[in-house]
Amino acid sequence: MTHDLIKDGKFEYYITGEGTPIIILHGLMGGLSNFQGVIDYFPSKGYQVVVPTLPLYTTPLIKTSVGTFAKHINAFIDHMGWKEVILLGNSLGGHIGLVTTKLFPEKIKALIITGSSGLYESAMGESYPKKGNYDYIKEKSQDVFYDPAVATKEIVDEVFATVNDRNKLLKTLAIAKSAIRHNMSKDLPNMTTPVCIIWGKQDSVTPPAVADEFHEKLADSDLYWIDKCGHAAMMEHPDEFNEILNSWLVKRNLL
Repeated sequence: MTHDLIKDGKFEYYITGEGTPIIILHGLMGGLSNFQGVIDYFPSKGYQVVVPTLPLYTTPLIKTSVGTFAKHINAFIDHMGWKEVILLGNSLGGHIGLVTTKLFPEKIKALIITGSSGLYESAMGESYPKKGNYDYIKEKSQDVFYDPAVATKEIVDEVFATVNDRNKLLKTLAIAKSAIRHNMSKDLPNMTTPVCIIWGKQDSVTPPAVADEFHEKLADSDLYWIDKCGHAAMMEHPDEFNEILNSWLVKRNLL
């Protein structure tokens, strides 16, 4: 992401626009630039788009967990002085959004999840034994998308660097284990916050059945599909993703 990040105490974030805050929660291997389409689109619709850097690799190992990151987001909301926000998360970011919504429902006006963990974590952490093999990491990165060309060399290089950094690898494995422990299956029926589920029909990381289960178990949710799309819908089909999300926000009167 080419934008300048604001460093404010323990928080680091990018912010643009004015209006109802949409806080973007990136995934385990995802950067802030994964949401460039959302960042460019929603300020003109009356939203303030905020992308905090999640402290995935700076949190002490013993505290590295989905719950810790949810509390970090809650502290960030308080720090910014917001009463209510909308959360949007992909993959691990969706899971953090779910836990934040469960713990602090009064602060979350709505939640959007895409390719979210929280019910099914089989893909998290399984690829790392071959961490030194660039071609293997490239193949795994391409598998995330329906169109392998979306996994640019820049993306593959970033993933390769992450899994070959011992500290980041240990934190990644700790996060993966925490995600499995924080299964949301029993929590979802008790969550009344409106949830928009946007899912790639060809998601091989969190398959379509996962989206169906989220939709079935959440008390108040709408499910939308994007065809020819893998695990990161907002990257592969940004225009369609934005149109679906904007229509949902309008339908739910969430400005």
